[in-house]
This record gives sequence, C-alpha cells and structure tokens, in this order.
Amino acid sequence: MWRIPVALGARSYSVHIGPGVSGLLAGLVRDLGARRAAVVSARPPDETPDPGVLALRVPLADGEDNKTFAAVERLCGAFADFGLTRGDVVVSCGGGTTTDVVGLAAALYHRGVPVIHLPTTLLAQVDASVGGKTAVNLPQGKNLVGAYWQPAAVLCDTDYLRTLPEREWRNGYGEIARSHFIGAGDLRGLPVAEQIAAGVRLKSSVVAADEHDEGLRHILNYGHTLGHALERATHYGLRHGECVAIGTVFAGRLSGALGRIGADRVAEHEEVVRAYGLPCALPAEVDAADLLPLLRLDKKATRGLSFVLDGKDGVELVQDVPEAEVRRTLAGMPREGRH
Repeated sequence: MWRIPVALGARSYSVHIGPGVSGLLAGLVRDLGARRAAVVSARPPDETPDPGVLALRVPLADGEDNKTFAAVERLCGAFADFGLTRGDVVVSCGGGTTTDVVGLAAALYHRGVPVIHLPTTLLAQVDASVGGKTAVNLPQGKNLVGAYWQPAAVLCDTDYLRTLPEREWRNGYGEIARSHFIGAGDLRGLPVAEQIAAGVRLKSSVVAADEHDEGLRHILNYGHTLGHALERATHYGLRHGECVAIGTVFAGRLSGALGRIGADRVAEHEEVVRAYGLPCALPAEVDAADLLPLLRLDKKATRGLSFVLDGKDGVELVQDVPEAEVRRTLAGMPREGRH
C-alpha cells in the first residue's frame, strides 16, 4: 500500500493506494470530527463503504452527461434536507465525473464542507480525484465552470478496478500514457498499483508547487487541449482517456513541427500510446476544421491557440501557436480506417 502526501500547508492530505484502502474511510471521518456524512455514489449500495456515522446515501450516475449545474443543485438540496453542516463530510464514490461533480457541490455548499474521494475507476484513481480541481460542463465546453477544493483524503482502492470493462481500462491508460512525457517515467509493464502511485506522486508534487494552475501545473494538461476538443466533437462518444491519447500524439507532432523536438521523440509519442492499446488516429467522422473553434475554448488560451508542448527543456505551455501550423498538423494526423 502507498500513502502519498499532497503538501499544501493547512490543506495537506494523503492519497492512499492499494487493495482494501476504502476500509480507512470510517477512521478518516472520525478524525474529521464529522457527525454526519453525505455519501454520493455511482456504485451499488453494497459496494459503498460505511462512513461510521449517520449517513445519507445519494445515487449519482457517472458520465459527462451528469456533469451539470442541475446535478450540483440536486446534491446541495439533498445535503440541506439532510441537515449537513460545515462540520460534517461529503464522500464521493465513483469515477472522475463523480469526483468532479461531488467535489464542486462540496466546495459550494455552505461555502465549503470537507470531501473525501473514493475513486473507483483507473482514470479517477490516477488523475481526476487528486489535486482539488472540480468542475461541470457547459454546452460551450468542458469543465468551464468549477472551483479548487482540495479533498480531506483520497482512497484509491484497487479492489474496485477488478470489475472494470476493457474500455474503462483504456480510459485510465490515456492519462498514464501522457504521464510518460511529463516526468513520471516509463510506466509500461508495471503493475497497475505502481502505475497509479507513480502518476499520483507526480501530480502531487506539481499540485504542491502550483495549486491554482498559474504555471507549472499546466504540464498536467499535456494532450488535453485537443483531447477536450475531441470529446466535444464526438459528443463524448470517445472517452476522456482515449481523446487524451490522441491529443498526446498530436502534441508530439505539433512539437516536432515547431522544431521543439526531433523525429525520434515525435515517434516515441505514438509508440507509447500504442503500447497501452490506445487510439492514435483522429476519428473518421471528425472534420479537422471543426476542431479549431473548440481548441480556442481551452481554459489556458489567453493569447491565440495555446498548447502544452514538449521541448528540449521539457514540457511547457506555449501561447499563440500559429494557426496555420495547427491546421497542417491536424491535416497530417492519421485517420481511422486509413493506412
């Protein structure tokens, strides 16, 4: 079992990784001094651990369709009806969309109540549940409204991963593949718990240095600019990790086109992504020209088109990338069904 600290002063917490760590929940709730818990879960009731105090159980389905203001309002209303106070606790149990929505509801209710995350998918364990970013989607774009609200603890119980369908494994591996290029090292072939720990260790160090995404934390969005655009363009038909994988290949190609990295490093992007069984090609139904307006909606874009790109000094945010180069690189991306 791993216990990885996220060092944020008074807001510091630990991420626990390993089989059975969900059993730590009741002790953590007791340590917070909470008398009540609102447990919001995308899992069946018998798969949601007992918080050890009087509990309200609220179902919430995973999925991007549920990352809405309406979902947050419904949760906050349930918290109020239950009499939840700022001295109590909210518990999330589900995938990355659940931790996002529940985290935002906890951040807003009574201007902030403690939240403990129990991520149950590979994507949520390796990335979404750690770092304090919460958000919901708007029709105009993904994660456009949110808040920073650090959890009191994160319990990455790897027992939950036993029932994941194959596509959910790929969804999580998209984040692990991009970690290869931002400092986690080569994680291919390692046991999944070690891959999760390596990803969390990297993310915790970045978050501790740049909690509010003012500089260094941008590197965690490697592959995400095109990835988020593809999610929108496919109406979330492609999963987040699949889109990040394609976005990672694109980021390597764009970095090469701009002369930031050599051909071997460009090729390494596709090699790593393929090693995890992830897609490298743009979906056949997506018109590259339609992606440009979606790319401009990226939250990091303050001057023109912006991408997190590889380079000789490492990964960094690059603003005002020439549109013509972006168009050429998109046009040169492999397409599904073309060889």
